[in-house]
Amino acid sequence: MKRIEALEARRRTLLARCDQQRAEIAYRVARIRPGMQLVQWTRRAPQSAADHPLAWLAAIASLIIMLRRRKLISWLPWITGMLSLVSRAARLMRLIAQLRTPPPPGSVPD
Repeated sequence: MKRIEALEARRRTLLARCDQQRAEIAYRVARIRPGMQLVQWTRRAPQSAADHPLAWLAAIASLIIMLRRRKLISWLPWITGMLSLVSRAARLMRLIAQLRTPPPPGSVPD
């Protein structure tokens, strides 16, 4: 009788372990699915690479390099000027955002 009880207890522990492993595998498969990766990618912070203007400029520049190399050489002064303007505009936007945020509680206003 004790042997049967021991086997039943072992069976219950093995079934519990199987359920735990099944849940873990389902969780991992759900994280691997492309749809879930797309959802996680779109829920990222706005500082993700797709929202950064320099990433878009780099992508456009790589397309131009692949398609028309000679045209790129004639566009270099224009591209560097635009890159300078974009970086200055980004810096200005960051400064404006910092100035518009309220001071943290407990700080002494000037």
